Amino acid sequence: MVDDSPVDRHLVGGLVNSQPGWQVFFSSNGYEALEFLKNSNPDVILTDLFMPDMDGVELVQKIRKEFSKIPIILMTAHGNEELAVRVLRAGAASYVPKKLLANELHITLNEVLSTVRNENSIQIVNEAIVSHEVYFVLENDIAHVSPMVSHIEHLVSQFDFCEPNSMMLIGVALHEALTNAMLHGNLELDSKLRDDDESHFYTLAEERKKQKPYVGRKVMFWAKISKEEIRFTIADEGPGFNPTTLPNPFEPENLDKITGRGMLLIRTFMDHVEHNEQGNQITMIKKHKAN
Repeated sequence: MVDDSPVDRHLVGGLVNSQPGWQVFFSSNGYEALEFLKNSNPDVILTDLFMPDMDGVELVQKIRKEFSKIPIILMTAHGNEELAVRVLRAGAASYVPKKLLANELHITLNEVLSTVRNENSIQIVNEAIVSHEVYFVLENDIAHVSPMVSHIEHLVSQFDFCEPNSMMLIGVALHEALTNAMLHGNLELDSKLRDDDESHFYTLAEERKKQKPYVGRKVMFWAKISKEEIRFTIADEGPGFNPTTLPNPFEPENLDKITGRGMLLIRTFMDHVEHNEQGNQITMIKKHKAN
């Protein structure tokens, strides 16, 4: 963890160490963190944005250049929204608002680490494949999302499409889109509930999976992968929404909320994103880096 505040280091250290098998190491600034990385290989880096001598953008750029396989999660505070977007675009994998660390840190760490573990299992690239198209029908169970992302990452690995860190970011975007289709599309859960009461949000999700009209709804997922681009189309069977009413996740007042975080990550990590008119289908495209 990288943070110049001893109070924040103590707080986050306690949260991380409360999980069995997890261990946290501390750096008080970016230079200490880079020195630490020369002799250590952590699973993930958790960093503050605004620090003396080296801010979050510079730190992420250096880590991406020298230690590209290690994912970075930002801790954002109100007032640092513009810097947070710059750091995400520089290569950070996700972010957690500081005021929501107690509820969101473990969830975000697990999501990012799941993507990393999936990436480490990908096999040697298969040069002979020109394109691959697959179609899936999924139940509304978010436990099925990580295995699905892992499978897609394996398929993409056969095309030498991008470097491991870029594939991890594509995986994060896909994870967010599939989860949104299940929870917000089919189960019609208002994302604002997560801001108010995290536990109630997921309790309600479990209840709705067994209730009408939500029970039986499926998520349809198409993926077309080639050497030129990756195209994901995800559709749910919910009533949809008016896509034009989506708040801009890059606006400062929206960045400090869990609401809209998924769309921010999707739009940051993918090259093109669009919804159908009904609002129950999203298409995401990532172009090959050479195109």
